[in-house]
Amino acid sequence: MARKPRYLSAEEEKLWSRVVAKAAPLKLEMPAIILQARTLQSKDPAVFTTTEFKIGSNARPQTTISLDLASGGGDRMGAAPLAMDRKAFRKLSRGNIKPEARIDLHGMTLAQAHPALIGFVLSSHAAGRRLVLVITGKGRGGAAGTGPIPERKGILRDQVPGWLAAPPCKAVVIQVTQAHRNHGDDGAYYAYLRRKP
Repeated sequence: MARKPRYLSAEEEKLWSRVVAKAAPLKLEMPAIILQARTLQSKDPAVFTTTEFKIGSNARPQTTISLDLASGGGDRMGAAPLAMDRKAFRKLSRGNIKPEARIDLHGMTLAQAHPALIGFVLSSHAAGRRLVLVITGKGRGGAAGTGPIPERKGILRDQVPGWLAAPPCKAVVIQVTQAHRNHGDDGAYYAYLRRKP
């Protein structure tokens, strides 16, 4: 069964004409090799020559990206925007707020620490806690930069902020910041949790 064609209403035609009036044609650039082939084909299809081809000759220069693999996760947290109340954050950074719960990840592998951290954060949120302390330790790796490949000192210390900023913790964690000196300094993190609904 064939459908009847649908035509534009007067209002739709008016709208379409306004869109078409503002539209500009795209300017597409053809690669030089295709343009040269077209001109050669139009002159004599039997003769076809090409210029020397170099890989990447038409590529645009890209900006370089530098990665500092030796730096810890705490360095990147300083650039994170403030997502919690400024007054509470000031108290937190001065060590005036006590964490309501804590988890110590010392001695755990990444495979053990990740699920333990997720379970702890989600259960703390379910219990109505607002501030928890995650102790990672400072790490005991060798000095960074002694070999050709930089080594991170404290793999847990580097990974925990990323875990807290990723699902499923992301749904309940408002802010992650380095702990005050009284609560572990650069070997621990505060996780400020959302209010329980």
